[in-house]
Amino acid sequence: MSHAHGGDDHGDETDRPHETPAEQTTLSVPTMDCASCAQKVEGSVAALDGVSAIDPQPTTGTLTVAHDPGVSEADITDRVERAGYAVESGSETATLSVPSMDCASCADKVTKGLESVPGVTRIDANPTTGTVEVDHEEGTTLADLERAVEGAGYEVTDADDGDDERSGTWTSTRALATYVAGVATLVGLLLANPLTQATGPTIEGFPVGDIAYLAAVAVGGAAVFRNGYYSLRQRSLDIDLLMSVAILGALAVSVGFGERLYFEAAMLATLFSISELLERYAMDRARGSLAELMKLAPDEATVIRDGGEVTVAADAVARGERVAVRPGEKIPRDGVVRDGTSAVNQAPVTGESVPVDKTSGDEVYAGTINEGGYLEIEVTSDAGEDTIATVLDLVEQAQRDTTDREQFVERFAGYYTPLVVGVAVLLALVPPLFVSGAWETYIVYGLTLLVLACPCAFVISTPVTVVSGITSAARNGVLVKGGRHLEAMGDVDAVAFDKTGTLTKGELTVTDIVPLGDNDEQDVLRCARGLERRSEHPIGEAIVARADAAGVTERDIEGFEALTGQGVTADLDGTTHYAGTPDLFSDLGFDLSHVHAATDGGQITRTTRNICAQTGCLDLLDDVIPRLQADGKTVVLVGTEAEVEGVVAVADEVRPDAARVVSTLREAGVHVAMLTGDNDRTARAVADEVGIDDVHASLMPDEKVTAVERLRDTHGTVAMVGDGVNDAPALATADVAVAMGAAGTDTALETADIALMADDLSRLPYLHRLSRTANGIIRQNIWTSLGVKALLAVGVPLSLVPIWAAVLAGDAGMTVGVTGNAMRLARLSPDE
Repeated sequence: MSHAHGGDDHGDETDRPHETPAEQTTLSVPTMDCASCAQKVEGSVAALDGVSAIDPQPTTGTLTVAHDPGVSEADITDRVERAGYAVESGSETATLSVPSMDCASCADKVTKGLESVPGVTRIDANPTTGTVEVDHEEGTTLADLERAVEGAGYEVTDADDGDDERSGTWTSTRALATYVAGVATLVGLLLANPLTQATGPTIEGFPVGDIAYLAAVAVGGAAVFRNGYYSLRQRSLDIDLLMSVAILGALAVSVGFGERLYFEAAMLATLFSISELLERYAMDRARGSLAELMKLAPDEATVIRDGGEVTVAADAVARGERVAVRPGEKIPRDGVVRDGTSAVNQAPVTGESVPVDKTSGDEVYAGTINEGGYLEIEVTSDAGEDTIATVLDLVEQAQRDTTDREQFVERFAGYYTPLVVGVAVLLALVPPLFVSGAWETYIVYGLTLLVLACPCAFVISTPVTVVSGITSAARNGVLVKGGRHLEAMGDVDAVAFDKTGTLTKGELTVTDIVPLGDNDEQDVLRCARGLERRSEHPIGEAIVARADAAGVTERDIEGFEALTGQGVTADLDGTTHYAGTPDLFSDLGFDLSHVHAATDGGQITRTTRNICAQTGCLDLLDDVIPRLQADGKTVVLVGTEAEVEGVVAVADEVRPDAARVVSTLREAGVHVAMLTGDNDRTARAVADEVGIDDVHASLMPDEKVTAVERLRDTHGTVAMVGDGVNDAPALATADVAVAMGAAGTDTALETADIALMADDLSRLPYLHRLSRTANGIIRQNIWTSLGVKALLAVGVPLSLVPIWAAVLAGDAGMTVGVTGNAMRLARLSPDE
């Protein structure tokens, strides 16, 4: 139904009933890699009878087809092949939990092990999550994959045992062996202290202290030698192999040259085992942040079936079923409230600190907490497709994303280790050729450099920070879709805001009421409500909502009529009334330049007082109306054929925190701009209120793209903030696309680089601060770990760095240091 205030005719939309397809088939079509390819495939498959929906995705090379049961996968494959494209058949994906894979070299060994398995097509080993994702053909079994991982020296565990793995770091077999090695080393120090050159008691001429050192090597070094063996098999020049060579080298010098380095060998084995435990603990802390997110989703749900309540697994609840949620319980699945009223804590999903009131018809999300009353909720999503499940899936995908800095670090590490190993060999072999009797000394120097050759702390400095940042953001209602986007958001030089629904609430509200003559605000609202009650136009809805909130009484209405392009008219309590544009009342014969102001001073609004010249009348035509319109407001006059009773101004209200958000970004040195399709007058009014100087109004979608490109040329990296759908071209053009209010919106979650789950603009400064802090921590971790390694390496030939210090400071210390530094991101809060 049209409404004459704006002259636009937006027809009613009627919901069309649809049936959910009985089956859905997804095929891998890797050669479908462009829009025209997708169009050809779609056209060919569309010729099949029984196909109801086709979704070709050239960016991922996948084709999803919804169809009747009578359509087989073979039929669809045939149509794809007729279009000239091959289908990768029989591909399956397996995810293995490998918690002991906690560094880049570990991941490299696991990857090499799996590459030897026939039928494996893709391997994604992620040490930050301790998981390996493997694509393989049908003939390859899970047992084959597990044997390959175990053949590389790593244990595959049940994914549900993650908590046990984390809690068992200090009680594991490796930990117990480390404790025994530590005690043996301490005994050796008491009996044969290398600082005092004491040998202590002997057995057949061999010092007992050295025997204790050898026992420490045997117990503490067993796992080191085992992993070094697997590294050698996989031709992986990693820390396990280097440390094995260093320990065995110390023993060889002790036996071959008579230089007693049993203490150094024992310290290497013991301290390296301690460093491995510390590294595991540090990595488990990072993994624990994701585990906390996973705990948000409840395991069980109370379903109402056949008039009774049944407790079932949350995943077993079907779409359309009703679930009962009592106070204190988590909502098991996305749905709509059908009965009851309560406050729901949505912080786990949206990050909102204040519970949101929910009543019949309101949407709720899985993982949120019912704070107060009883709720009955109709489930609206399938298992695994809830908002919280989508968020968890996207967070896991984001953690697998490799940032530019991480790629640089990995490339650098590929040169660093061989270079340092080469220097270590030269240092051990060349100087003794020119310095008499120095073989033992320089071999020890070489072994010490071998310990420093592994760039463990350097390599994990970026991924552990990214994991911490992404999971911290998710806990605060911000979904970052990858480390690249986290880095980019911290480097943005300009932020472009859409206006409607971003800087403003996207909903019209009454902002001003100017009563005239003998009327007050209640009289004006009562008249306006009666006229607008039958209108479905947003302006009418805003006026009715304001009147309802004010509790005005209803009036009898008859003869409602829309006056095209001008307003509406109806008989209220037997008298004809009008609501509409100033032109409507000018046509009725009113002199709008001379209208009596309200006489009751207590009823005169602030706006009225500002524009009244204290003459008892107002100039609506040249003063009141232009001033309201200059603020971007739509003006509606209300009255009869004999009297103008009042003026109502309606506008899309600016978000209360918009000005603070803009101010915070500008203080951080970020240029802020507004891109909107609205008219220049309205855009300028909103921009002035929130503090934006750079305004681009009346833009078509392609013009917004041009505006983003100009911002990039002028300022640098650009982030675009919009609703994730209407501003799709501009969002796609920007370096970082940020979607507002993405909770429950699949399109926004899928299309944006970053999604603000709640409709809360205040999360943007937090996101920028988090990203900038993350970038700073990454730089600190990279350069500190490199600096420490360099200092230790320089100190080795100067006899300033004993071999045990290289293990303690260069490996264990830096690993724990960079991880602890990264975990600082978890303490950042939107409220700071």
